[in-house]
Amino acid sequence: MAATLWRLYSKSICNSLQGIILNKPFIQKQLLLSSRTRSLSFSSDSQFGSATAEVCSNTGLKTGGGIIVKEGFLRWENGGGTCHSSAQIYSSALVEFGAVVHEKAVLGAEVHVGSGTVIGPSVDIGPSTRIGYNVSISNCSIGDSCVIHNGVCIGQDGFGFYVDEHGNMVKKPQTLNVKIGNRVEIGANTCIDRGSWRETVIEDDTKIDNLVQIGHNVIIGKCCLLCGQVGIAGSVTIGDYVALGGRAAVRDHVSIVSKVRLAANSCVTRNITEPGDFGGFPAVPIHEWRKQIVRAQIANKREI
Repeated sequence: MAATLWRLYSKSICNSLQGIILNKPFIQKQLLLSSRTRSLSFSSDSQFGSATAEVCSNTGLKTGGGIIVKEGFLRWENGGGTCHSSAQIYSSALVEFGAVVHEKAVLGAEVHVGSGTVIGPSVDIGPSTRIGYNVSISNCSIGDSCVIHNGVCIGQDGFGFYVDEHGNMVKKPQTLNVKIGNRVEIGANTCIDRGSWRETVIEDDTKIDNLVQIGHNVIIGKCCLLCGQVGIAGSVTIGDYVALGGRAAVRDHVSIVSKVRLAANSCVTRNITEPGDFGGFPAVPIHEWRKQIVRAQIANKREI
C-alpha cells in the first residue's frame, strides 16, 4: 500500500501536526483539520478507510481545504455531509449536505445518503444503496442495491409494554437489530422496529410501499410485496412470495406460509398454513370470502 509521509511546520501553531499518513487520494480530500488539532491519523485498506482523530471543539476553522464541524465530526467532501472520524466510508459514497453519519458506521461503495438523513452508530450499509431525505437509520444492517425513500425510520424501539405487580406500565427491553437483505425497496414514511427477542429481518428482493408499519421481531421472506398502509404486528413470520394488499393487517405472533396473497383491507387473525388467495376480516380463503359477501347482500335485500 502506497503511502506518503508529510510533515507540516508552521510558526503559528504551537504543537505542529506530525505523522499524518495519507494512504489514498480520497482520504486527502476528506482531511478536515483545525489549527488547534494536535494529531490526526488515518489508515485504509484497498477499498475504504477508517479514521481516528483527536479534534478540538473550535469549529469553522479551515486547514488544508477542510472544516472540523464538531468534536469528532468531519466534513465529508463528496457531498458536504458530516461524518464521524471513526466511520468507514468508501471514497465513492456521497453524503449530502445536512446528512450525519455517526461513529463506527460503514458505508459501502456508491452509497448515496440524502440531506437530513441520520445514520446511527455501527450501522452497516451495503454498496449501491440509495437513501432519500430525512431518513433515520439505527441498529440496522442494510444489504446491496437497496432503495430507502424519504422519511423512512428503521431500527427504533418496538411497541412493547407490560404492567408489573405494582400496576405500573413497564417498557420491555428492545435491544436487537434490523437486518435488511439485498435489493430491498422501502417506501416513504415506512417504519421498521428493531427486535426484542429476535432480530427483525427483511429478506432479499422484498418491496415495501409507503406508510407501512412493521413491528418488532417480524421476519419477512424474499420477494414479498407489501402495499400501502399495511400493518404487521410484532413477532409475525411471513414466508416467500407473499403479497399483502393495501391496508391489510396481520395480528401479532401469526405465521403466513409462502405464496399467499391477501386482499386489500383484510386482516389475518390466525396462522395461514396453505398457499393461496385470502380475504376478509378475519381472513379466509378467497372463495369463502366471496360467498360471505354474496350471502350478506342477499340477506340485506330480503330485509328491504
